[in-house]
Amino acid sequence: MTRILVIHGPNLNLLGTREPQIYGTTTLAEIDAALSAQAAAAGVELESVQSNGEGEIIGHIQKARGRCQGILMNAGAYSHSSYAIRDALDAVGLPAVEVHLTNVHRREEFRHKLVTAGATVGQVLGFGPASYTLGLDALLGNLGIKPWRRG
Repeated sequence: MTRILVIHGPNLNLLGTREPQIYGTTTLAEIDAALSAQAAAAGVELESVQSNGEGEIIGHIQKARGRCQGILMNAGAYSHSSYAIRDALDAVGLPAVEVHLTNVHRREEFRHKLVTAGATVGQVLGFGPASYTLGLDALLGNLGIKPWRRG
């Protein structure tokens, strides 16, 4: 069975209460529930993890090698600074899709550069929680699995 690793980076455990004017009121549990339903409808197994630590995120990426077929990731602020996470994505050689809740290009200038982007097959950003479901659709399509679509 196809298995996808979903990685939620720093501070995403606070979704729903963290700066709702920027990130909305949807919780991480609600995002994971939507992704799980989407994956089940596509016949895909999903594993979701959240970490505030760069090293732990790298460990999850490395452990995905050989047991997962793709990675859906929101590395949060590490997307703008972590060459180590980018290197880990390159090292495991799995297709990865990067997602962001906000349009980082409409925010502070330091958020405009995504150093992790070069190690991904694509990015989806600016659509709030739908960035995750759109990103999973894109990843499934990249894997040759017909993406699940809403009715």
